[in-house]
Amino acid sequence: MIIDTHAHLYLDKFDTDIDLVVNRARDAGVEEVYLPNIDHSTIDDLFSLCDRYPDFFKPMLGLHPVYVKDNYLSELEAIERRLDERPLVAIGEIGSDLYWDKNYLEYQKDAFDIQCEWALERNLPIVIHARDSLDMQINMVQEQKPALKGVFHCFTGTEEQARKIIAMNFFLGIGGILTYKNSTLDEVIEVIGLENVVLETDSPYLSPSPHRGKRNESAYLSHVVRKLSETLSVNIEEVEQITSRNAREIFN
Repeated sequence: MIIDTHAHLYLDKFDTDIDLVVNRARDAGVEEVYLPNIDHSTIDDLFSLCDRYPDFFKPMLGLHPVYVKDNYLSELEAIERRLDERPLVAIGEIGSDLYWDKNYLEYQKDAFDIQCEWALERNLPIVIHARDSLDMQINMVQEQKPALKGVFHCFTGTEEQARKIIAMNFFLGIGGILTYKNSTLDEVIEVIGLENVVLETDSPYLSPSPHRGKRNESAYLSHVVRKLSETLSVNIEEVEQITSRNAREIFN
């Protein structure tokens, strides 16, 4: 049993073969997939996919930091109006991104604070995007929102950063980057272990080896599971059990 806690399978890259993608995921042992939102324009497609496979896909809503622009307040209002249409597993993905554009950092911080309030009001976890901004994002959670819980998505940080995240009762989202030859993430996982790890793909992005450079999908989590098994010298079943238990704990 595997849970993919982060995949954008509602995007148009999957329009022509989503049924096959779901079947391959199930054949690979994936039991559930959690879908993070991007902005208000992706909500209908996300919800439609959840309606199509209600036992397989679970929704979360939020404004991705890359899409925080001058109109971010109206974007947030449009998303907030839809928060209570149906049960959500999280608010996400939210956070900060200094890789693509540093000009909107203050807006990203404000959007993060607003969405954290949504999560606290609804007793939901948050899924945090922190590209080139991990230390800042850790500090924001530490200093501003001590009651929060959730996942630092696509974790690629150091052991010290991992321990700070774990000390806040957050989990590390681990995906395809773990399998890359130039990644040092396995060294961090070797000392951190599985107790605060959840699995994710970020499909269609960040495909694991040997599919690197191609469209990612949930079935490819089996490569991440195998790498975790090798890194920690535990059997595959234990990796699946612990990470799935963690996912259910954090996402209720």
